Amino acid sequence: MTLHNKLSRPELIVRLNNETFKRRTLSFYRYVNIAQPKEFRDMLYLALDQLQCNGRIYVAAEGVNAQMNLPESNIERFLSFIKTLPELAETPLKWALEDDGRSFLKLIVRVRPKIVADGLTDKLFDTTNVGTRLSPMEFHRLSQNENVLVVDMRNKYESEVGRFVNALCPDAETFRQEVEMVVDQLADQKEQKILLYCTGGVRCEKASAWLKHHGFKDVNQLHGGIIAYVSEIKQNGLEPRFIGKNFVFDERLGERVTPHILSQCHQCGQLCDTHVNCAYDPCHDLVIQCDACRQKYAGCCSDSCHDRLQANPEKHKHQQLHLMADQTTCSL
Repeated sequence: MTLHNKLSRPELIVRLNNETFKRRTLSFYRYVNIAQPKEFRDMLYLALDQLQCNGRIYVAAEGVNAQMNLPESNIERFLSFIKTLPELAETPLKWALEDDGRSFLKLIVRVRPKIVADGLTDKLFDTTNVGTRLSPMEFHRLSQNENVLVVDMRNKYESEVGRFVNALCPDAETFRQEVEMVVDQLADQKEQKILLYCTGGVRCEKASAWLKHHGFKDVNQLHGGIIAYVSEIKQNGLEPRFIGKNFVFDERLGERVTPHILSQCHQCGQLCDTHVNCAYDPCHDLVIQCDACRQKYAGCCSDSCHDRLQANPEKHKHQQLHLMADQTTCSL
């Protein structure tokens, strides 16, 4: 019995291109006790594979964190399946804001120590003592108050393409760096009302508990994250206070929320907010790159990576195939 994908990336792209149905992208998480993570993972994989789901799902003793897509025709079956699982029955689902149905090419379900790699030692603080969960409308209203601190709990590469107006966006590369920087930068403002936000809400669960552990008195978090916020705000005909792009961890690498372009091409400085992974595999760094530089550097992040790629014609051909595949996936 196969419990993992065996197809190569080019084969997966061909399979996706040959599909005659539409897919929808969604995400969800829940902190809940999973008694047997390995058995739960195998059961989940088999059920989702039968529903033709693609995505990346992490299972741990502390819960489940999922980003995925599925055929529109299987949505009702998926919802019925989720309701049969006590661990996930009450889990809120967040549907993608901007969706071409090509967010994931294959199904990955993995057992991890944690559902988010936060770098924190949970035994050092009470992870259940989280901040007040605010609805999107509550967060929208409070974020306009000059006396509150709005804090972005995502990494720098996420916040540089999109963020809430007047938000504090620490220059951090990891979640562990982020929470430590926030504690240090706001050390003299522990009585202030703080509003935390992240992509889907899962990082704010740990971040708010961490801040409360360090003595912050009025910690609040955006329930459902940016995805839930933008969806509800737009449904109510309001102008989002989140501007730019919402970075997402799938093939799309971003969802357009407003027309604002807040960042620049890392190579030429032109206004741009398109993330790409360097085409030179040993590097594969995530950078912001405009179309002109993408062509000039063959999808590489620097002269050195471009030169190394060019030095091996066969490898260059292989990389170009992957680059073309990436462009096809993102443009359809």
